[in-house]
Amino acid sequence: MKRKILSVTMAALLCLSLAACGEEADKPAKDNQDTSAPEVKDNTNTGDVANKDKPLVWFNRQPSNSSTGELDMAALSYNKDTYYVGFDANQGAELQGTMVKDYIEASIDKIDRNGDGVIGYVLAIGDIGHNDSIARTRGVRKALGTGIDKDGAINSDPVGTNTDGSASAVQDGKLDIGGKTYTVRELASQEMKNSAGATWDAATAGNAIGTWSSSFGEQIDIVVSNNDGMGMSMFNAWSKDNKVPTFGYDANSDAVAAIAEGYGGTISQHADVQAYLTLRVLRNALDGADVDTGIGTADDAGNVLSDDVYRYSEEQRSYYALNVAVTADNYNDFTDSTKVFDPVSKQLDESAHATKKVWLDIYNASDNFLSSTYQPLLQNYDDLLNLDVDYIGGDGQTESNITNRLGNPGQYDAFAINMVKTDNAASYTALLNQ
Repeated sequence: MKRKILSVTMAALLCLSLAACGEEADKPAKDNQDTSAPEVKDNTNTGDVANKDKPLVWFNRQPSNSSTGELDMAALSYNKDTYYVGFDANQGAELQGTMVKDYIEASIDKIDRNGDGVIGYVLAIGDIGHNDSIARTRGVRKALGTGIDKDGAINSDPVGTNTDGSASAVQDGKLDIGGKTYTVRELASQEMKNSAGATWDAATAGNAIGTWSSSFGEQIDIVVSNNDGMGMSMFNAWSKDNKVPTFGYDANSDAVAAIAEGYGGTISQHADVQAYLTLRVLRNALDGADVDTGIGTADDAGNVLSDDVYRYSEEQRSYYALNVAVTADNYNDFTDSTKVFDPVSKQLDESAHATKKVWLDIYNASDNFLSSTYQPLLQNYDDLLNLDVDYIGGDGQTESNITNRLGNPGQYDAFAINMVKTDNAASYTALLNQ
């Protein structure tokens, strides 16, 4: 672009300025670009912001005491831009328990396989120290009447084997159906933890159902699992061939598809909403925008969530996606677990939301839900939100397998952390404090 010749005096005064800006001024405007648009927002300069002050989101594993479930508020309020994203564990747990109970009541004429009047179920427990696993175990026991009180809450301990109903961690429940009273018994339950220490282990669950079915298979009328990874392992190993309904959690694509083959049902924890929230709270902090932008309040692209798919706890600094039961009645609506949620599927304008770099870890690269559902969703959303994300896959066993790969936090603008154990937030914040 040619400029009019300026006076010699003015040229002398402005020569340095023109030299600095002339290169950009001579660049042609891009097609359809509004040249009067505001300058790119760039509220976070990686080199100028201390790591301890950069946006941080904990996700999937809420910082908490694995023994008591008490939230680690020091981690949840690490800095002004720290949040947790997960799902409403208690609402989802009660939903799973209700789904199992409803199935029993609707199918009572065929559910009691040996006709002994006892509806026996086995339970795969993911991680005895994980709040979500604890909630799901309690939710099933509450709905089926098999839970007993321990320190003011339903006991979530595994029972081992309980075919005679004598275990101290549970009790026999009762269901009145069609004028007849049935006993409901938790025949067996255990934490699915492999020899290397990884929990929520699908292979361990497959082995467990093999042991249980060999010992008391005719007594097993229902199989329940804290997640679909373990549930599908038991379904494929035994319950599918024996036509025993199996119930999981997560609405993984393979589990949803298996409903057509006899899988009893699963719970969608709205992973599409969780993945969006995980990156959205970082995007808002990086933009210097209100945290509710694109969540409860529409952003400049029109992305917004309705209040029936999430809730926010200001006290806990936590966003929770709400859950939906997936059964034979509606499973066709959930066949693609990696599809972004339509109300928040619009691309952000990079001229107003500059690309930023995010470090994000998946605690266990082998976890079916995280690797097959959550990470693909994150990868879909990172493009929409103009985030350049480095994905780090852990071994599911040791925190150091992940933390050792956060050697240079200074090159990132924000962090998204999925811990191996909920107690270990300090392992990460110590690195950011350096």
